[in-house]
Amino acid sequence: MSWISDNIGLILSLSLEHIRQSIIPIVLGFVISVPLGWVAWRFRLVRGTILVVTGLLYTIPSLALLSLLPVILGISYIDPVNVMVALTIYAVALMVRAVADGLNSVDEDVRLASAAMGYGPVRRFWAVDFPLAGPVVLAGLRVTAASTIALATVGILVGVTNLGYLFTNGLQRRIIPEVLSGIVAVVVIALIVDVILVIIGRLLMPWARASRRRRGRVQVGLGAEAAA
Repeated sequence: MSWISDNIGLILSLSLEHIRQSIIPIVLGFVISVPLGWVAWRFRLVRGTILVVTGLLYTIPSLALLSLLPVILGISYIDPVNVMVALTIYAVALMVRAVADGLNSVDEDVRLASAAMGYGPVRRFWAVDFPLAGPVVLAGLRVTAASTIALATVGILVGVTNLGYLFTNGLQRRIIPEVLSGIVAVVVIALIVDVILVIIGRLLMPWARASRRRRGRVQVGLGAEAAA
């Protein structure tokens, strides 16, 4: 493990670059997916088309996409933008369905009650629909974040430097600690981002935690009654 201690600066610098290349697509994917998911939920005639098309985006081989985007965008293969655009496409592919399913999970009676209280469509979306869809959307965002952070390593195959460098360089030079350090760094980043998302979810959606506690108490009570 002396390789790791001797190259800790390299690992940290690659980790910071990896985080930059991952966080931007996660945020952009989320922002793009919210209106697309809303359209898929709101207009049933196009729901299937949107979900199928966005879902198919995830089936595009990453190396092929990284080779194609520079031609379309007119950028260099080794430009980090190449990786970030590809990761944004994959993030949208995962998040659109999560947003649509989250909005579909909101109780229709709640929507009718908010409309009766005078909420317009826009105000109802931001004050009622989207917050109540939050737990499902957050679950999709956590999956998207983990997937994006892992997929970013593929960028090294077209010359974009991030933690993927530790994999290719370590394998070529047969330095196993280098490969292991890359794996551990990716996993640690994914775990940290996931914890941050959970904390943000708890801060923004305290009612979701309270609802889970109530369901837990009801289940305990039913179990006690059944035992009696």
